[in-house]
Amino acid sequence: MSASSSASSDPSSGAAVAQAPGKARIALVLSLLLGLQPVTTDLYLPALPQLTRALGASMSMAQQTMAALLLAFGISQLVWGPVADRVGRRPVLLWGLSLYALASLACALAPNAETLVLARFTQGLGMGAAVVCARALVRDLYEPLEGARVMAWGMTGLGVLAIASPTLGGAVTALAGWRVALAVVALIGCLVLGFIFWRLPETAPQRRRDATRPAVLLANLRHIGGHRVFVAWAMLTGCSYAGLFTMLASSSFVYIDVLGVSPAAYGLLLASNSLAYIAGTFVCRRWVPRFGPIGAVQRAAFLTLAGGASMAALTALGVHTVWAIALPQVLFALGHGVHQPVAQAAAVGPFPAQAGTASALAGFLLAAMAYLIGLWLGVALDGTVRPLTYGVGLWSLIIGTVAWTLVRGLRRG
Repeated sequence: MSASSSASSDPSSGAAVAQAPGKARIALVLSLLLGLQPVTTDLYLPALPQLTRALGASMSMAQQTMAALLLAFGISQLVWGPVADRVGRRPVLLWGLSLYALASLACALAPNAETLVLARFTQGLGMGAAVVCARALVRDLYEPLEGARVMAWGMTGLGVLAIASPTLGGAVTALAGWRVALAVVALIGCLVLGFIFWRLPETAPQRRRDATRPAVLLANLRHIGGHRVFVAWAMLTGCSYAGLFTMLASSSFVYIDVLGVSPAAYGLLLASNSLAYIAGTFVCRRWVPRFGPIGAVQRAAFLTLAGGASMAALTALGVHTVWAIALPQVLFALGHGVHQPVAQAAAVGPFPAQAGTASALAGFLLAAMAYLIGLWLGVALDGTVRPLTYGVGLWSLIIGTVAWTLVRGLRRG
C-alpha cells in the first residue's frame, strides 16, 4: 500500500468540522478566493506602464513584478497544500490572507522597483494559500461532477471580479495614480480576510497528521503526479491559463504603448474578455450535465482554437488593430470559461484524502508555466503585437491537442 493511501488521519477532527455551508455561500467563497488572482493581476495591469515610468524600471524589471508574484504563487502552493491537509483549510486561509493583505500594502508603498518585486513575491505567497484551499474545499464537500458545477458558479463570480478589476484599476490609475490602485488591492485583501474569518467554517473532514512528513509528502506527490487523470486535467487547466496569461501579461504594453489605447479604455477591453469568460462558465454549467466533463471541454476547445488561430492569422496578414486582438480573444475567453471549472475540479477529484496536496501540485504546474511565460515576455516584447497574438495562437493549438488526446483518452480508462 502506498504512503498516499496509508497516511494516518486524526479521527476526532472530522467531528470538529461545522455543518457544511450551502452551495450559495461556497460559490461566494470560491469567487472571493479565486478572484484574488484577477484582482492581483488585472487591477494591477492598467497601472503597470505608469509605475514602470515612475520607478524608472526597465521592461525586464516590469515583467519581474509579475514573474515574482507567479514564482511565489506556484512554490507556496506546494507548502500550503500539505499544511492544509494537516491542520485544515481555515487556519491556512487566515494565515495566507493576512500575509496577502500586508504584502499588498507594501506594494502600494514601495519606494523603488526592487522593493516592489519583493512585495509582489510576498503577495504571491499569500495568494497561493487562498487558491489551494479554494480547490481543496470543493473536493471536501462535493464529488467531482457536482464539484465542477459548483466551481463554475464560483468562477462566474471570479469573472465578475475580473470585469471590475481592470475597469477599476484603469479608472483609479487615471484619476489618482498607480499607488492608489495598488492600495485598493490591499483593501480588497482585508475584506476577503474578514469574510473568511466570519463566514467560513472548517471544511476538511479529516486532519492528516503526517501530510507534511517528507517521506509521505514525496510519496503523495509521486502518486498524484503519475496519475493519468491528474496529468490530463492539470495539463488542460495549465495550458488554458498559460494562453490567458500570455494575453494578460503583454496586453497592457500592446494595447497602451503599441496601439495607443488609454488606461481606462484598456480596462474596458479586459472587462469584455471577462464577460466572455462569465458566459463560458454559464455554458459550462449547461454542458457538463449534458455531455459530461470530457465532452464539455472537447467542445470548448473548438472555441479556444477559433479564437487563438484567428488572432494569429490576422497578425500574419498584417491586420494590427485593437479589434483584431479583442474579438478573437472573446472566443478564447469563452473556451477558458469551460476549461477552468471542469479541469480544476477534475484534477483533484481522484484524491479526496489528499485534496490539498493535489490542489497544490496542480496550482504549482499552472503557476510555473505562467512564470516561464513572464520571463519570455520580458525578452520577447518588441513594440509589436506579435508576441501576444502568436503566443495565444500557439497555446490555443496546444489546448486543443490536450483536450482531444489526453483528456479524450480518459474515456477508455
